Amino acid sequence: MRKLSILLLVMTSLFACNTDKKMKKEAYQWPDLKAPVASIQPHTRTIHGDTVIDNYYWMIDFFKKGPDSTKVVDYLTAENTYTDSMLSGTKDLQAKLFTEMKARIKEKDESVPVFKNGYYYYSRTDEGKQYYKYCRKKGSLTAPEEILLDVDEMAKGKAYYSVSGFSISENNQLLAYGVDEVSRRQYTIHIKNLTTGEIYKDAIAGTGGDPTWANDNQTIFYTSNNPVSLLSEKIKKHTLGSATDITVYEETDKSNYIGVSKTKNGKYIYIVSQATLSSEWRMIDANTPSAAFKVFQPRIKNVLYDVVALEDKFLIRTNLDALNFRLMECPLDNTSMSSWKEIIPHRKDVLIQGVEEFNQFIVVNERKNGLVKLRVRKLNSTEEHYIDFGEAAYTASFNSNPEYNSTTLRYSYTSLTTPASVYDYHLVSKDKKLMKQQEVLGGYDAKQYVTERLNATAADGTNIPISIVYKKGFEKNGMAPLLLYAYGSYGISMDASFSGTRLSLLDRGFAFAIAHIRGGEDLGRQWYEDGKLMKKKNTFTDFIDCGKYLVSQGYTSSEHLYAQGGSAGGLLMGAVVNMAPSLFHGAIAQVPFVDVVNTMLDESIPLTTNEYDEWGNPNNKEAYLYMKSYSPYENVEAKDYPNLLVTTGLHDSQVQYFEPAKWVARLRATKKDKNVLLLHTNMEFGHGGASGRFDYLKDIALNYAFLFALEGINQ
Repeated sequence: MRKLSILLLVMTSLFACNTDKKMKKEAYQWPDLKAPVASIQPHTRTIHGDTVIDNYYWMIDFFKKGPDSTKVVDYLTAENTYTDSMLSGTKDLQAKLFTEMKARIKEKDESVPVFKNGYYYYSRTDEGKQYYKYCRKKGSLTAPEEILLDVDEMAKGKAYYSVSGFSISENNQLLAYGVDEVSRRQYTIHIKNLTTGEIYKDAIAGTGGDPTWANDNQTIFYTSNNPVSLLSEKIKKHTLGSATDITVYEETDKSNYIGVSKTKNGKYIYIVSQATLSSEWRMIDANTPSAAFKVFQPRIKNVLYDVVALEDKFLIRTNLDALNFRLMECPLDNTSMSSWKEIIPHRKDVLIQGVEEFNQFIVVNERKNGLVKLRVRKLNSTEEHYIDFGEAAYTASFNSNPEYNSTTLRYSYTSLTTPASVYDYHLVSKDKKLMKQQEVLGGYDAKQYVTERLNATAADGTNIPISIVYKKGFEKNGMAPLLLYAYGSYGISMDASFSGTRLSLLDRGFAFAIAHIRGGEDLGRQWYEDGKLMKKKNTFTDFIDCGKYLVSQGYTSSEHLYAQGGSAGGLLMGAVVNMAPSLFHGAIAQVPFVDVVNTMLDESIPLTTNEYDEWGNPNNKEAYLYMKSYSPYENVEAKDYPNLLVTTGLHDSQVQYFEPAKWVARLRATKKDKNVLLLHTNMEFGHGGASGRFDYLKDIALNYAFLFALEGINQ
């Protein structure tokens, strides 16, 4: 998926006192510099009788290892130099923001321990360290600590370092894990003997970083990726010490993602193949890794399903004749659709999002009116209840619950003003206990901030929810700056959650709003269906209508309204500044998917074929013409645009660097205004930015400095 994620937080007590006062504003003096000019090398694209000249197609050469590869790097470097120079007057402010946000982070910290198979597992961080240590204790939290992986030590000297897929063998003696040192989500799996400390010579490259142990403590299943397209193509089986791995499944449909996992009760290993509109599961007994995988239910067009294993039956969550999904069950020995029996029916106003299983209970994650509900149901009984969260607006989700034989559910909880919290909920007594709340150093007081839930009306009459937060004293007189954020793709819901870094925005007078636009599943599956494929433009017009509503209600004005989105949300940014450029004073497009047509026509580009059901296949004329009508790169015009900051990563695996680079080059050559247009390329990282827990703050400081410069905020 072309998606992005961001994290955390910071600030001193002295600064907290200063920010209670009105921020002094002084117009930022943008340097009078000449922007880089990309060379024009016309490339012709002809399809469906339509011919398009692409002057900047050559920028793909670094990815394709073509003749202009060095020229691409030189251009991106020149753009970085220009951006640094244009924002040179904010360097002190960026440093202050970094220090301020970092100061909110509790550097010496520890996650809530998770119990599994006789051990408590947790990670901890040390003062001043960028990474963490993965640890465990046997049987009791008072037992001696075992450091399984010291990622701080492992990452020394690496510009980027990510560890993924921690998987412990059934005998608790071996750890399999994946390492990515390039930031393209291509992991090499390593195996460590936890008794001797030895790292085995078994190093498996080009994987999804998802090692899954069979119960024999000798066999690992994993996803093997194509080295160029990064498609998950095969599931392979590795036996310790073997030089050759066996392919146990190969996906022939390039629109499907595949993966491998083990059931919570340890009895089965699953292979999952899923596209946007259909899925298929296979399984074997985890005790017999040499067995052939059996299809649970053959794939059917437009039918999605997923499977949960209980002791005496399987549960199936499916959209079969159920847009918002329903829950069904079947016997262990007859998994075909003909044996499925409904246990929770479809409801038009409730989306079933997932199930957490235990030996005596299941907990169903549901979404109603844009909010998550956790429904506890006792097995073999009609007894059930919902967990009471005690607030009207919040975000809740399942946390880590690896132990099947448990009567405790661990869940996460947050809101725009409530820091990330972890609760343990006893499924029998209904008691809940706060296990940990993200500590925000520097004197954070939730009572100093206000949240609201608003509703904008879209052009077609649909109500679009907006979540907004601001600091007390915020005046709705149209003079305040406001940052409007959204995503709107893949059915991913953008729930309102807390961000410590966001305090640096709010404390300087900004409001922050999330537009819950169509394309996500915020209001159910239909919300997603109405924002993809041939209805994709609803996503863009919803965002524009949310912006117009906030202006009309006095929360801000066009002179102070800013937009932000990343990845598919970056596509959103590109589309809305084409469609309604005068509505925004500025926009931040992070790793933006803006060259939709060219990317979806090129199957060698990672993720292209996986996503035909999301965007359409442009080899179909109708789909081609529709996506061409909104693709940001295709629709740049000779008109005024808002101020723009565009960010990307040279090694991005989700949205390749050349998309934003081409878009910026075309904007520079075409637009008529004198507004700021900046491109920043991280030359060492990829889609998610830096891997360390502090380095990413520099990117946030850059974004905020851009906004503050436009607002004349210099402290």
